Amino acid sequence: MPVVLAVKDPEPKDKGGQGEDFGKSSPVGLLLLIVFFVAVIFLIRSMTKHLKRVPASFDPPEDDAPAAEASAEATAEASAVAASSATSDAPEPDGGPKKEA
Repeated sequence: MPVVLAVKDPEPKDKGGQGEDFGKSSPVGLLLLIVFFVAVIFLIRSMTKHLKRVPASFDPPEDDAPAAEASAEATAEASAVAASSATSDAPEPDGGPKKEA
């Protein structure tokens, strides 16, 4: 009957980064966390201030309705003029340049 002897492996010297200080935080980490909390507080205050300035509705006021219609008509007219000037510079269908009369 053969006898097998088992030998216990010695403990490895390197525990894979799990030394004596593993899992402990440093004062630098605490300071960094406090700085992040202060930054978040300032960001929330700024966002709240900006959101208070936003109007409840972006619809034009009722008393300014004629002015809004006039500006909409002016915008439509300007886009029509731009579209017509863009097509007037186009070459002729035969591929040659457009001849001025």
